[in-house]
Amino acid sequence: MKESRELLEKLGYPSKDLTELPTSTKTFPDGAQYRVELPSVEGPVALRETLKEIDRYGLTIHRISQGSGIMLQTDDEIKEMCQLTAERGMELSLFVGPRGTWDISAQPLTSGGKSIALRHEGADQLVYAMEDLKRGAKLGLRGALVADEGLLKLTKEMKKAGQLPEDFVVKASVQVGAANPVSVKLMEDLGADTYNVPTALTLSKLVSIRQAIDIPIDLYVEVPDNLGGFLRYYEIPEIIRVLAPVYIKFGLRNHPDVYPSGKQWESTNISLVQERVRRAAIGLQMIERYYPEAKTSKLGAEGLGIAQTDTIATP
Repeated sequence: MKESRELLEKLGYPSKDLTELPTSTKTFPDGAQYRVELPSVEGPVALRETLKEIDRYGLTIHRISQGSGIMLQTDDEIKEMCQLTAERGMELSLFVGPRGTWDISAQPLTSGGKSIALRHEGADQLVYAMEDLKRGAKLGLRGALVADEGLLKLTKEMKKAGQLPEDFVVKASVQVGAANPVSVKLMEDLGADTYNVPTALTLSKLVSIRQAIDIPIDLYVEVPDNLGGFLRYYEIPEIIRVLAPVYIKFGLRNHPDVYPSGKQWESTNISLVQERVRRAAIGLQMIERYYPEAKTSKLGAEGLGIAQTDTIATP
């Protein structure tokens, strides 16, 4: 193993998972260690209910994300979500619409094909995904989830070509699946602005990733069943200490698969976001109790993908 470890170290990567977990000296641009994300907020109705519950609990939530995608929302729905989050200084991140599980290929729907589930098949689907991103940006959106390495690279090129705003935040989905320092560094190099790590990584493995990258890590501390179903609430203070800058992400156990969502799931989505905000309140109390000195961002902070409602236009 010596030669392998020496080569990793020569290339600037950690050569082992650390048992001693160092405090991360990296931060968000404003000096904060952590931010908070609520995923699976499916559309403006669910978003309005989420904001109502956030106010009721008196929470600071930095990012709202959504899985059904840009493609399956009308222009007015996207603009409303942009407006509702922008007026609070919150980041909004919507998934790219067309992807493997919605295509006509069977493999992403099989047990052995899950690793390619949300990637894009063929050149046309990449083009469709690029169009989805451009449409969202023209409507004011400044953040999107991507689950394909090729599309990650294209987002970087689209920014260079002026087809996406420079401040557009590209969030690499948990479905990308890269789980070691070299692979995740590749995702950063390809264009990921934040990276959602796989849900079952130990703190030692996560620290090895943090040492290799500078972008924020997104980590589920409550995980939907189809991604493992773990609850890591008591680890939150240590996660912040060793992984900063990190988005603490509150999914939900016993969560039905509502993707793609719509009117048929509306009442369910409302109850899901209500409970998700409650879970966030529990998690944030863990920070207050065990790591009160941890620094969090204010709403509107630098680096958040806040929608630009003053530039909204119809494509």
